[in-house]
Amino acid sequence: MLRRDTDDTADAQPDGREETRDERADRNWNEVLQELRVLQTGTQILTGFLLALAFQPAFVDLGPSQRLGYLLLVVLSALSAVVALAPVSVHRLLFAQRAKPQIVRFGHGCMIGALALVSALLVGVVAFVFDVVVGGAASWIAGVSLGVVILALWLILPLVTRRRSERTS
Repeated sequence: MLRRDTDDTADAQPDGREETRDERADRNWNEVLQELRVLQTGTQILTGFLLALAFQPAFVDLGPSQRLGYLLLVVLSALSAVVALAPVSVHRLLFAQRAKPQIVRFGHGCMIGALALVSALLVGVVAFVFDVVVGGAASWIAGVSLGVVILALWLILPLVTRRRSERTS
């Protein structure tokens, strides 16, 4: 069994794992990085799609509100990438400074923020595409519907699962 000093056990999580504070920080950092990889891939594909739209011949047919919506989506896309990559930058700047628990907490906050931004981005892109292809009312229905699905799967279901898990623990 690992020997723990008081500082290590003070941060111990009640999950039954036998790991030191540093081991837990390393494990949690690896989990943040894995989530970042998944999020980054989807965001890069969506950003590429958005950037390619401006160079399509039909782009000149967009109305002023559609162009504004498009530009907002490009900004959301860039902002989501910046927020999702911020933990990597912080890690580089604090490398070998024994700040891994702080980096993990920062990374967790950034990933929550990035998920919120990506949620808005996905809803916006779907609404934008529906607006361009079939018109206003359909874009609202599609956007709101996707928003409800995202809220259900990304927020409500995890919170319900966490609550049930806490009751059984």
